[in-house]
Amino acid sequence: MSRIRRIFVLALTALTATYATAQSNGSNSSYSRFGLGTLCDQSQGMNRGMGGVAQGLRCATQVNFQNPASYSAIDSMTFILDAGMALQVGRLSDGSTSIRALNAMLDYVNAGFRLRRGMGMSVGFVPFTTIGYNFSESRRVGSDYTTGQAITSKTTYYGNGGLHQVYVGIGINPVAGLSIGANIGYLWGSYNNSLAQQFYEGSATTSSTDFSTQNEEWTADISTYKLDIGVQYPIPLDQHNTLTVGASVGIGHKIGSSVSLLRYTSQGDSIERQADKAFELPYTFGAGLAWQKDNKLTVAADYTLQRWDGCRVPVSQTTATDARISLATDQYHNQHHIAVGVDYIDKPNGNYLQRMHFRAGASYTTPYVKVNGEDGPSEVRLTAGVALPLKTGTRSLINISLEWLRRNPSVVYQIRENYFVAHLGVTINEAWFMKRKFQ
Repeated sequence: MSRIRRIFVLALTALTATYATAQSNGSNSSYSRFGLGTLCDQSQGMNRGMGGVAQGLRCATQVNFQNPASYSAIDSMTFILDAGMALQVGRLSDGSTSIRALNAMLDYVNAGFRLRRGMGMSVGFVPFTTIGYNFSESRRVGSDYTTGQAITSKTTYYGNGGLHQVYVGIGINPVAGLSIGANIGYLWGSYNNSLAQQFYEGSATTSSTDFSTQNEEWTADISTYKLDIGVQYPIPLDQHNTLTVGASVGIGHKIGSSVSLLRYTSQGDSIERQADKAFELPYTFGAGLAWQKDNKLTVAADYTLQRWDGCRVPVSQTTATDARISLATDQYHNQHHIAVGVDYIDKPNGNYLQRMHFRAGASYTTPYVKVNGEDGPSEVRLTAGVALPLKTGTRSLINISLEWLRRNPSVVYQIRENYFVAHLGVTINEAWFMKRKFQ
């Protein structure tokens, strides 16, 4: 038990050290205003450059958080510590104007190790959603009956927050070939969305005091559990080729956290409302295949369904004199995600250049939210990456990948988003548990 305690202390220390960084949501997307925010990519250094494929990937030297059944493959001689971050440059356009955005974010931190033969364990931190936006829209609402000047309404939208997850997972190999595993996680974070409406006359740059400003603020502190179950089964095709079948299920449920709505004006009027059990997590189903040839070439494909349709989310039903919260179940779509990826290494036991990994992948994701009654944007990703050994004679890696992400709007008035993302991860894989022999 002393070895396990030491491992937990090291892993939890790493998680604690990165907690402050995790609070930076790394988003400028106006679409993060809807639902629980923008869903984060759950891939890691080993599969980020492969388009995020994960269900069939099994590796003795790296952690695959997305399918906990893979933990049973972790090498018995090593302790794995993996961490990654990203730098994102975005261009957001509504067709007539565009802005650029720069963000840095923590991708993940996790650790993996073997408990005994056929049983591996992982602990870690991963972001789940992000909320981060600040934009405004203006429209003419009429004219002043005395001066004839145009009256313009300007509404500013602002939001921040997001959800994070810490987890612990175990994967076991109960019978020959078959592996099963589970992650149990704690999901927590903040949900903050607000709008402020002001009125302007003519070409004035300050709001008119003749009109009352309208303000609306949504706040919630969200916390709940998250449970994911995975299975994998490698099928040897011959002495050179193996096909691994993988699948996972995420358990959907209602979140017990409440949400508050505050509506107030510059004249001092205010209304506050609250609703319990205002959010919900979807059931998630994933399946995939990974073909591996001679421990050199890996080709994989995944399909994931998130059943958001019917999940509840708070919306405002506001009149001129009152405001109340409605828990709507028609604001989401079921999300479909398809990914393919490839990884190639020349000689796993060769020299430095021969042990470099070269990766490429692509994915397509349908929208999970509705935006003002219309479908939200779909996503297309293209990725490429390389894994560099830290030095000859070690299995530790520096994982580098580049990603192009495009969010395509479903209707012309929605915002088009393009991002270039650079990911940097470090996988520390050292032979901590190997018995040394002295002569």
